Amino acid sequence: MTPKSPSNSSNGLTYLALGDSYTIGESVAETERYPVILARQLKEKQINISTTRIIARTGWTTDELSSAIQLQSPPDNYDLVSLLIGVNNQYRGYNIATYRKEFEELLKTAIQKAKGNPKRVFVVSIPDYGVTPFAKNSNIEKIAREIDAYNLISKEISLQYGVKYMDITPISRKATQDPSLIAEDGLHPSGKMYAQWVELMLGEVANLLK
Repeated sequence: MTPKSPSNSSNGLTYLALGDSYTIGESVAETERYPVILARQLKEKQINISTTRIIARTGWTTDELSSAIQLQSPPDNYDLVSLLIGVNNQYRGYNIATYRKEFEELLKTAIQKAKGNPKRVFVVSIPDYGVTPFAKNSNIEKIAREIDAYNLISKEISLQYGVKYMDITPISRKATQDPSLIAEDGLHPSGKMYAQWVELMLGEVANLLK
């Protein structure tokens, strides 16, 4: 996806999506990435997102996302910004206190990129990969417990800053009954799951943009 500057998008709103594999849509088509689905469905509601820029890469932790934002230096005038990060901190066994500190810094950066307006930012919870075929030989209870702990932190900080929090984790756990919610790589969400995420968040995001 070729990023465009918001300054070139006077006829519509601009959206910056920050994250990791779940934002870039590992193992799904570009049209099935959740930020792309979201922008498309907002247009159907007569909310024209003319530019969607994604800063995300599979495997990124909070510090790696922060470094990438600094390197790419997106402007501070986006109409909408989303943040979904943390699963790789958990997967690598990083100190959860580090996540708290770095997530808060990332959230402050997201608000800055949204013209300083926390009402134009939303945070997406971390899905539970413990239900995927990838994790079949792992301690799935431990994964679920730790994902919940990470999400508790991100929700607490989001609410502290007045940022909307989208809890998609229960949707991810439906994959135990519906394997079609998992992509062919056996780890990441399928386009079907991302569509369900957007179904949950669409009305809320539309309200943020009104």
